[in-house]
Amino acid sequence: MARIAFHLRIKEGEREAYREEHGDVPDALESAYLDSGAGIETYSVFEKDGHVFGFMEVEDPEKIKTVMEDSEAQAAWAEVMDPILIDSEDQWMDEVYRMV
Repeated sequence: MARIAFHLRIKEGEREAYREEHGDVPDALESAYLDSGAGIETYSVFEKDGHVFGFMEVEDPEKIKTVMEDSEAQAAWAEVMDPILIDSEDQWMDEVYRMV
């Protein structure tokens, strides 16, 4: 099981909008992730002071990254998030420590 994480930043003044939108994540987006064949075990999103941290445990990280980059459901979600998030070309984080 691979562990992957990403970091995003929320635009100034958009924190509440970000949280509101996540109160009703589209079923199509969740289905795209769950039906991707990536083997998602865990997917959590955390936010503090405008910093968003996403964490996943997946069997196939490349499959889930492909869904996040190329699916129609993700593109629709990106339209919702574009006015809220700061553009980030490299959102993926490196794991530097794990306590087992």
